[in-house]
Amino acid sequence: MTPSDVKATLSFSDGSPSMDLPIYKGSVGPDVIDIRKLYGQTGKFTYDPGFLSTASCNSTITYIDGDKGELLYRGYPIEELARNCDFMEVCYLLLKGELPNPQEKKDFDRLVTVHTMVNEQMQFFLRGFRRDAHPMAVMTGLVGALSAFYHDSTDVHNPEHRAIAAIRLIAKMPTLVAMSYKYGIGQPYIYPKNSLSYTANFMRMMFATPCEEYEPNDVLVRAMDRIFILHADHEQNASTSTVRLCGSSGTNPFAAIAAGVACLWGPAHGGANEACLNMLGDIQKQGGVEKIGEFIKQVKDKNSSVKLMGFGHRVYKNYDPRAKLMRETCHEVLGALGLQNDPLFKLAMELEKIALEDEYFVARKLYPNVDFYSGIVQRAIGIPVPLFTAIFALARTVGWIAQLDEMIGDPEYKIGRPRQLFVGSKPRQVVPLAKRA
Repeated sequence: MTPSDVKATLSFSDGSPSMDLPIYKGSVGPDVIDIRKLYGQTGKFTYDPGFLSTASCNSTITYIDGDKGELLYRGYPIEELARNCDFMEVCYLLLKGELPNPQEKKDFDRLVTVHTMVNEQMQFFLRGFRRDAHPMAVMTGLVGALSAFYHDSTDVHNPEHRAIAAIRLIAKMPTLVAMSYKYGIGQPYIYPKNSLSYTANFMRMMFATPCEEYEPNDVLVRAMDRIFILHADHEQNASTSTVRLCGSSGTNPFAAIAAGVACLWGPAHGGANEACLNMLGDIQKQGGVEKIGEFIKQVKDKNSSVKLMGFGHRVYKNYDPRAKLMRETCHEVLGALGLQNDPLFKLAMELEKIALEDEYFVARKLYPNVDFYSGIVQRAIGIPVPLFTAIFALARTVGWIAQLDEMIGDPEYKIGRPRQLFVGSKPRQVVPLAKRA
């Protein structure tokens, strides 16, 4: 990271001396102004709620161009990865920086596969939860508890520990998600099967029972694998920033990832696909396709509290590239399962059509996002709506651990400590209780 020859000059209208700020150029994307010495030289902070204009780190992992609708993992377009690679290849890429050759892929697959089982005590830990607990409440506890079982990989400053923790987390997340699902519906847990691929193994753990073996459907397995790929990383979003901030204190990798799981739970982040399906369900209850016009009218009404979930994105001001891929997968899955005429899916497709053609949404660039389609696909596969965000957490784990590893290895790394604009009371004296009016 080298500074540009051009500098930014900050001047003040009150006569305070101006200062030059270095500008850094990324390999792609906008330049950044280095303000690290701002407070030391001026006594002033910057004010940026939500960090909309702030780069919190430098990174080599993921790049997003929201205006172009572009997403790159280690320089590779998401479209090419989703069409030509499986999730394990993408995990290897995010962790190591390059796509694997055939032998590296085989070795990596095997390494992950032999770590998919979890400690048997996890079953007893699960029993402490109510059966109707939200899966994300359960997952937050289970992931955090991993640090109580794997003491040999909890030193975040040890590169070997981080590498071991990364494999353990990637391998065990599908097992934990499936266990939380089985516990909630009162079915026996299904142990991993080493002869299956990562994603087919997850599907089997979800849907097999001791009395009936699950036969993986290639179309559905590929659809789920694509969901994993599209959600594997997404730059410095809320949960990734949470993992980095939590990990910056030196806490163990399992605790940092558990913090990411907790952040992802929010409906504005990982819970968006759940919120989207709930919205479709509400429209369906009110009359289905015939009520879409009325629903759209409410969405456009400034005085209405009705929101259109699954459309638009904080970063993308163009069609989310992940949504294009998920749209293809969505129609493949509905076709393979013969669900094109399912009332809820017909409603979703009609809503999609209106949103893509209505000038109100087009002008505001409120295109369907990845949450809209991934929720529909998961429901079609048979995954219950409350489990959607847990599957998102499963997929995002590799991105979180790659980002955490990058941060700890950065020589500029230090504990995160944002500052604030304080607008509370000025210093004042405490009046003894007896003298207070």
